[in-house]
Amino acid sequence: MADLLGETFSDDSAAVDKHDYGVGIPLQMPDLGIKGADNYDWGMKARLAKIFSPKDGNSIVFAIDHGASQGPTTGLERIDRLVPEVIDYVDVLMPRRGMLYTSISPKYGKGLILRTSSGGTIISEGSALGSIGVDIGEAVRLDALAMAVGANIGDEATREAHSIKNLHESVNAGNKVGIPTLGVVTVGREMARSVWYYLLATRSIAETGCQFIKTYYTETDFEKVTSATPVPIIIAGGKVLPEAGALELSYNAMCEGARGVDMGRNIFQAGSPRAMSYAISLVVHGGYTGKQAFEAYEQMCSELGVDLGPKKTY
Repeated sequence: MADLLGETFSDDSAAVDKHDYGVGIPLQMPDLGIKGADNYDWGMKARLAKIFSPKDGNSIVFAIDHGASQGPTTGLERIDRLVPEVIDYVDVLMPRRGMLYTSISPKYGKGLILRTSSGGTIISEGSALGSIGVDIGEAVRLDALAMAVGANIGDEATREAHSIKNLHESVNAGNKVGIPTLGVVTVGREMARSVWYYLLATRSIAETGCQFIKTYYTETDFEKVTSATPVPIIIAGGKVLPEAGALELSYNAMCEGARGVDMGRNIFQAGSPRAMSYAISLVVHGGYTGKQAFEAYEQMCSELGVDLGPKKTY
């Protein structure tokens, strides 16, 4: 019988012998290399493998979801102009759907983590209760690699419980279609940002079934936080730092078990977002120290004709 390639299959031993069946060679299935992911289904693993580079298991997420709470803050006035500056050096974008529809072209070909939880604005008093604003069907239609949901661990009891409920609902919906959930640590106003707090927050979020977590870096004992959390942790950039400080923070976090960075303001409010995204990539994917990456940042700024001048304040 002729197969589709025109080759004849027969029971002739000569025909059998001419094939290489790899006898004695184990099945070639490289380990995914993503913490805690061994028991996920194939689709979930496939999406995670597009977030975390198969070369080193690390990721650079560019957060541009700030406008929902802060409006057109400095650097995010025109997302359509910003994204082309940094797209070469980041792995994944994290917008909300409004900016995705209006300001980000699919042609860039980068993965998408969709921020699906909502909250208040900067003029709201107290922290908003928050809700899931995007259903799973839309996440599928938008080809999201993951959904990002905030968790108000340590906030007023009702808000904390509601945010944990949001996490469970996102994980439940995502598991049905193979889309991971990124649990985002949102520090309660009354909580001290201690190592104990981050141990509690990250582990609590992991227990809901989130496949990876975004949290802040602690200057001491951060390796305990990453060790006690059975899924990958990526660090948040947080408040705006001098470029050298943001790069040093990224380097220290990577040395202590982080699997990447999720930065927004420390890129789009840098003297040169393009140069800063490049420098971050050297730390996360190139093994550069913070000092080495800052030298590369200054060099690219010079090549781009960017006059850094005195550091701006925000």
